[in-house]
Amino acid sequence: DELVTSHDQNQIPSTPVPAAANIPILADGCDVVGIDEAQFFDEELPQVCSQLANMGIRVVVAGLDLDYLGRPFGPMPHLLALAEYVTKVHAICIKTGELAHHSYRIVDSGKLVELGEKESYIPLSRSAFVEAMDRKKAGTAEAIDLELTNFVEEVERKREKARQRREELHTLMAKTDSQAPAS
Repeated sequence: DELVTSHDQNQIPSTPVPAAANIPILADGCDVVGIDEAQFFDEELPQVCSQLANMGIRVVVAGLDLDYLGRPFGPMPHLLALAEYVTKVHAICIKTGELAHHSYRIVDSGKLVELGEKESYIPLSRSAFVEAMDRKKAGTAEAIDLELTNFVEEVERKREKARQRREELHTLMAKTDSQAPAS
């Protein structure tokens, strides 16, 4: 087992698998199976999820429904069609403040999958994504990409500063509590 770590540093034990066909073997005796990064799985994943659900196992799947070009991503469209419940979670567009439906790639790469988080992708609303893609097609994307990248970096610096302040406050409060006279 390994740990899967979320963006906010929550962790849960997990078992990486090379293909969807391996999941039923590992799910034996489980009540719930969670699958993360489902967009990267093979096309067999929807069938495997249905098989598990038919066995009475609750299946929770997370993944991106669109790739960086705004196209349906991997097995996600099929999974969405088969799902009994769907909850779409959105980031906030860093340009408009609206819900972000797209992950816009700010690094230059011809690969479909470019691993990276904040340094490679930014959340954009539909209108901001269309504008950014139009600029990319016209060859004028560098300016907006640099502007958006600088904005993301500034937000991250502010988040880190706030995190450090919270830690300092927590330490100070713990120190104050330990020095308080016992009653």
